[in-house]
Amino acid sequence: MPVADAFMVLMWSRPATGSLRVTWVTPATLWMCVVAASGGVGGGVAALVAVGGGVGWVVAGCVLIALGLGAASVAAVGVLQRQR
Repeated sequence: MPVADAFMVLMWSRPATGSLRVTWVTPATLWMCVVAASGGVGGGVAALVAVGGGVGWVVAGCVLIALGLGAASVAAVGVLQRQR
Protein backbone atom coordinates (compact mmCIF):
# COMPACT_ATOMS: atom_id res chain seq x y z
CA MET A 1 0.00 0.00 0.00
CA PRO A 2 2.73 2.57 0.79
CA VAL A 3 4.42 1.94 -2.56
CA ALA A 4 1.14 2.40 -4.43
CA ASP A 5 0.38 5.60 -2.49
CA ALA A 6 3.87 6.96 -3.19
CA PHE A 7 3.51 6.12 -6.88
CA MET A 8 0.18 7.96 -7.06
CA VAL A 9 1.77 11.04 -5.43
CA LEU A 10 4.71 10.95 -7.87
CA MET A 11 2.30 10.75 -10.81
CA TRP A 12 0.30 13.76 -9.50
CA SER A 13 -2.71 11.52 -9.12
CA ARG A 14 -3.12 11.43 -5.36
CA PRO A 15 -6.66 10.54 -4.30
CA ALA A 16 -8.65 13.12 -2.35
CA THR A 17 -8.58 10.88 0.72
CA GLY A 18 -4.79 10.72 0.55
CA SER A 19 -4.51 6.94 0.34
CA LEU A 20 -5.68 4.04 -1.78
CA ARG A 21 -6.46 2.27 1.49
CA VAL A 22 -9.83 4.08 1.57
CA THR A 23 -10.19 5.06 -2.11
CA TRP A 24 -11.48 2.72 -4.81
CA VAL A 25 -9.14 2.10 -7.75
CA THR A 26 -11.39 2.66 -10.76
CA PRO A 27 -11.54 0.04 -13.52
CA ALA A 28 -9.92 2.48 -15.97
CA THR A 29 -7.03 3.10 -13.59
CA LEU A 30 -6.65 -0.61 -12.93
CA TRP A 31 -6.37 -1.49 -16.63
CA MET A 32 -4.13 1.49 -17.36
CA CYS A 33 -1.78 0.31 -14.62
CA VAL A 34 -1.81 -3.26 -15.92
CA VAL A 35 -0.79 -2.02 -19.38
CA ALA A 36 1.78 0.43 -17.96
CA ALA A 37 3.26 -2.26 -15.72
CA SER A 38 3.69 -4.77 -18.51
CA GLY A 39 4.98 -2.18 -20.95
CA GLY A 40 7.27 -0.52 -18.43
CA VAL A 41 8.85 -3.66 -17.08
CA GLY A 42 9.01 -5.32 -20.50
CA GLY A 43 10.45 -2.24 -22.17
CA GLY A 44 12.89 -1.69 -19.35
CA VAL A 45 14.18 -5.23 -19.47
CA ALA A 46 14.46 -5.01 -23.25
CA ALA A 47 16.43 -1.77 -22.94
CA LEU A 48 18.81 -3.37 -20.46
CA VAL A 49 19.27 -6.58 -22.45
CA ALA A 50 19.25 -5.38 -26.05
CA VAL A 51 21.76 -2.57 -25.79
CA GLY A 52 25.52 -2.71 -25.85
CA GLY A 53 25.83 -1.30 -22.35
CA GLY A 54 25.30 2.38 -23.13
CA VAL A 55 24.72 4.42 -19.99
CA GLY A 56 21.68 6.16 -21.45
CA TRP A 57 19.97 2.86 -22.23
CA VAL A 58 20.74 1.52 -18.78
CA VAL A 59 19.25 4.62 -17.14
CA ALA A 60 16.20 4.49 -19.42
CA GLY A 61 15.74 0.80 -18.67
CA CYS A 62 15.92 1.37 -14.92
CA VAL A 63 13.43 4.26 -15.10
CA LEU A 64 11.00 2.17 -17.16
CA ILE A 65 11.26 -0.73 -14.73
CA ALA A 66 10.67 1.59 -11.75
CA LEU A 67 7.58 3.09 -13.42
CA GLY A 68 6.32 -0.37 -14.33
CA LEU A 69 6.72 -1.63 -10.77
CA GLY A 70 4.95 1.43 -9.39
CA ALA A 71 2.05 0.87 -11.77
CA ALA A 72 2.01 -2.80 -10.80
CA SER A 73 1.64 -1.85 -7.14
CA VAL A 74 -1.45 0.25 -7.93
CA ALA A 75 -2.86 -2.59 -10.05
CA ALA A 76 -2.27 -5.01 -7.19
CA VAL A 77 -4.21 -2.76 -4.81
CA GLY A 78 -7.05 -2.58 -7.35
CA VAL A 79 -7.18 -6.35 -7.71
CA LEU A 80 -7.13 -6.85 -3.93
CA GLN A 81 -9.96 -4.33 -3.52
CA ARG A 82 -12.12 -6.40 -5.87
CA GLN A 83 -11.55 -9.59 -3.87
CA ARG A 84 -13.15 -8.22 -0.71
